[in-house]
Amino acid sequence: MKRASRWIVALSLVAASVGAVGAHADGLPVLGIDVGSVGVATPVGDARYVTLPAGANTVLARVNPAGGRVLASRLLPGVFTIPAVAYDGSASGLSGNGQTLVLIQPRVSFPRARTPLMVVDTPQLRPRKVIRLRGDFSFDAVSPRGSLVYLIQYLSPTDPSRYRVRAYDLRAGRLLAKPVTDPRKPGEKMRGAPLTRATSADGRWAYTLYDGAGTTPFVHALDTTRRTARCIDLDMLAGTNLSRLRLRLNRTAGTLAVTDNRRPVAVVDTRTFRTHLPLSASSPPGQKATATGTTVPWTLLSVSSAGVLALVGLVLLTLRRRNRRSAVLRSSSAEGTGTPLPS
Repeated sequence: MKRASRWIVALSLVAASVGAVGAHADGLPVLGIDVGSVGVATPVGDARYVTLPAGANTVLARVNPAGGRVLASRLLPGVFTIPAVAYDGSASGLSGNGQTLVLIQPRVSFPRARTPLMVVDTPQLRPRKVIRLRGDFSFDAVSPRGSLVYLIQYLSPTDPSRYRVRAYDLRAGRLLAKPVTDPRKPGEKMRGAPLTRATSADGRWAYTLYDGAGTTPFVHALDTTRRTARCIDLDMLAGTNLSRLRLRLNRTAGTLAVTDNRRPVAVVDTRTFRTHLPLSASSPPGQKATATGTTVPWTLLSVSSAGVLALVGLVLLTLRRRNRRSAVLRSSSAEGTGTPLPS
């Protein structure tokens, strides 16, 4: 089967199953979580970036959230995906100003010896650079202007709950030596699995709810501008079987609510980082919710089948043009005449 034909089949299958969770994982240390076809929304919500596999390459597209119409697309070299940052499928990778997108190579095993990431300038969907880190990392966050990329570095080949937060300076092109920690607890080791994520409107703060690996659950508040963090213990959830709950983070002005099936079970003051029980709390976490309230929508948008079929057409057109150029170049080389075609 010709290469172009293989891509037709692969992309047609994607079109038929778009929105489904992929078989591979991205940076998280487990398989089965891939948000590439679901994508990540711009800060103002006027577009969504998605990735789709195309053989040994990747289609990156900017789509309209209302209907999935493709606004722009590009075929990227290599296999990359939108990074998931929590087990509920929370997606990330886009800077607060919407100008920088970080993609990660899908994971096929844990641990892995190297972790490749691609940094893309979103206005033209142009790859800026590929970062190849030695060791096992997952993506965590990116600063509002896209100058710093935050990563989770896994420290144990058998225990993915042991890790530390690192920062990569894109301008200097290096991984900063000092881990990102809570200055109040510089020696404390982070443990646990990321359950869900919320981000401040400007992209500065990334709030992640961790289960605490059998200890006290906590919210990791990462300040992506100042390279610092706060670990906020949720004592009211200590001893709770979190696997029975449907926890999400709901960010409002000055507060961060931890909700279980839309019912607040804990509240964090994002200015003081103090925690308290919600005023409406009348039953312990895990019981049926009796109060209603706003919550972060957890059902994510996906590209429509029509949008993906449009991507298929774009990819095929690109392949045909490349094949024609290759054929002309081979003919010219064999005859000893002609000049290379412009790219």
